[in-house]
Amino acid sequence: MAMASFCFSSPTYASPTYSTRVNRYLALLRSPSLRIDTALASPLSTLRLGFPKDTIRIHSQPINSADLLSSSSSEENDSVPMPVVLIDQDSDPDATIVQLSFGDRLGALLDTMKALKDLGLDVTKGSVTTEASVTKTKFFIMRMGRKVEDPDMLETIRLTIINNLLQYHPESSEKLAMGEFFGIKPPEKKLDVDVATHVHVEADGPKKSLLYIETADRPGLLLEIIRIITDTNVDVESAEIDTEGLVAKDKFHVSYRGAALNSSLSQVLVNCLRYYLRRPETEEESY
Repeated sequence: MAMASFCFSSPTYASPTYSTRVNRYLALLRSPSLRIDTALASPLSTLRLGFPKDTIRIHSQPINSADLLSSSSSEENDSVPMPVVLIDQDSDPDATIVQLSFGDRLGALLDTMKALKDLGLDVTKGSVTTEASVTKTKFFIMRMGRKVEDPDMLETIRLTIINNLLQYHPESSEKLAMGEFFGIKPPEKKLDVDVATHVHVEADGPKKSLLYIETADRPGLLLEIIRIITDTNVDVESAEIDTEGLVAKDKFHVSYRGAALNSSLSQVLVNCLRYYLRRPETEEESY
């Protein structure tokens, strides 16, 4: 295994130009019908800080699909690797860790660092490791000297990274669920959301439980999950957000009034998540 590390001290930048399509999805998720009833929210939640009123958008540039498909034709004969984006809130007490891999095709990712800084984030350090021909690039990012805890910003970070991957590696489009919305070539296979959705809760000590969610990826998924969790009055203390191609595999440390979830509340939470995530178009009130 080869490993290299690097540090950054560059200042953050002003807001970028924006992608209309990505912003439309985030704006829809912030509509009044999808907002959390904050009167039900427990003050113990460290992630439930309230969604910002300002619209958060994602940088993108126009893509000439014909040129990109032509330029990537030589790569079509090769097997396109699985793109993976991991956002880790657990491993470091002070920073949010973002890890990106796409086989051995990623370079220095200066464009990705710039896009993160354009969101008002500080990239404090990073590392690059290579295992079995897969290059994994890891960034440690902070916002105003702390790890990022706002779910809206976490989802924006995730979509920003995927958006950059689609822009600079268009062949990834067919391997990502976002390729259908923002890429040049949608995935040939679509996941059956009923089959792909799995939710369960495990005990993780007396003060918290571990919630596992696996489902078909889509824009705004993290915000939907957080909304459902908070609607059951459960606190999200930390999260690991993993996007592997077409699938989202997320883990959340959750609690209720400072304690682990009992069996009844765990079942209510699992039922709500399964019902809604398998029917993303279902009205909020129906569950």
